[in-house]
Amino acid sequence: MLKKMKAIAVAAATLALSAALMTGCSGGTDSSADSGADQPATNDAASSDTTLVVGFDSGYPPYGYVGDDGSYTGFDLDLATAVAEKQGWEVQLEPIDWDAKDALIDSGAIDCIWNGFTMEGREGDYAFSEPYMLNEQVLVVRADSGIETTADLADKIVMTQVDSAALDVLEGDQADLAATFKEVQTIGDYNNAFMQLESGMVDAVACDLSIAAYQMSANPDAYKELDTLSSEHYAVGFAKDNQAQADEVTAALKELDAEGTVAELCEKYADQGISYDNWVLGK
Repeated sequence: MLKKMKAIAVAAATLALSAALMTGCSGGTDSSADSGADQPATNDAASSDTTLVVGFDSGYPPYGYVGDDGSYTGFDLDLATAVAEKQGWEVQLEPIDWDAKDALIDSGAIDCIWNGFTMEGREGDYAFSEPYMLNEQVLVVRADSGIETTADLADKIVMTQVDSAALDVLEGDQADLAATFKEVQTIGDYNNAFMQLESGMVDAVACDLSIAAYQMSANPDAYKELDTLSSEHYAVGFAKDNQAQADEVTAALKELDAEGTVAELCEKYADQGISYDNWVLGK
């Protein structure tokens, strides 16, 4: 019954967000408007009968995506499942519209965002687990583009995911670089961004290092990576009043690492760009 209620809540929250957007919101999600942010959900500490509802972007390989068999898979989804098993929780993997994540977590429709989720710059918006994975933001171009450095992107079109860490970097620390581009475009997911890059509709994609590694491993002769834009860390994000469960997830991840499970999962996804060398929790 709890799973069914959670699923209904996800649908309701998404519909509410869509209604808010249709009545005049633009330029991104405002989690304080028509999302329940003025009446935040109360999340109690986890217990043995908890169902952990994990919100994730299903187009974000290798962290969360649709596998060849049609089921959801990915490094972070496997981690979440392993944590839930260790804690005696059930796990519900809930694919979400990335733009709707704040409305969904504020309403309690999902318990956490676990999907290559950058914590830097968001510390005041969520209760986070301790960071578990090092990440970088990078630029990827076609191998045959003739583009060798970031300076060569002057007057070129760069694409990234809407509300992404890469976009934050291009609008923040790397704003001067972005000002040399012809345009920074956003899109809903990175799979489509790389389709645009492959077709020549855009000249570069700004994305997470792991996303770049995944795309380059799948198409080793198609792309090349330019300079690093920034370094950051992934963590699991909960509603601000749910630090207790975030701390339980941290403890479970440390135990899984000590047991060797984390290294095994990194090896499982090694051909998709995941490396245990980038695991930082407990090191």
